[in-house]
Amino acid sequence: MANAMASHLIAFRKPQMMQHHQIVCRKKEKGRDQNYPYKVIEVTPPPKSLGVRCFPPNLQCGDGVTIEGQNYTISAVTHRYQLRKGKYEPFEKRLDVLSTGRYILNLYLENLLEQS
Repeated sequence: MANAMASHLIAFRKPQMMQHHQIVCRKKEKGRDQNYPYKVIEVTPPPKSLGVRCFPPNLQCGDGVTIEGQNYTISAVTHRYQLRKGKYEPFEKRLDVLSTGRYILNLYLENLLEQS
């Protein structure tokens, strides 16, 4: 009975808070814009994480980026905030990317759909 009670208590313990590791991006030159860490996800099914990468803060949809020799086009930029001590603080910056060929194919197919 004691073992059953112990295993039952373990199942309902509080989940651990996720730890986020701080990624520091270095400035390229003094006086230039600083790079920021972005979580990069390739959204072509199935979605695949490309890790945390440093990019300039002014990225937009349609911009091209190169990761490990592969060219990608940004399909979405997401900035998430978390409420802490009554203030919203930046929590995560995320880039959803598609391979450049897939991005162009999607634009072509959307155009065909609009014309039909």
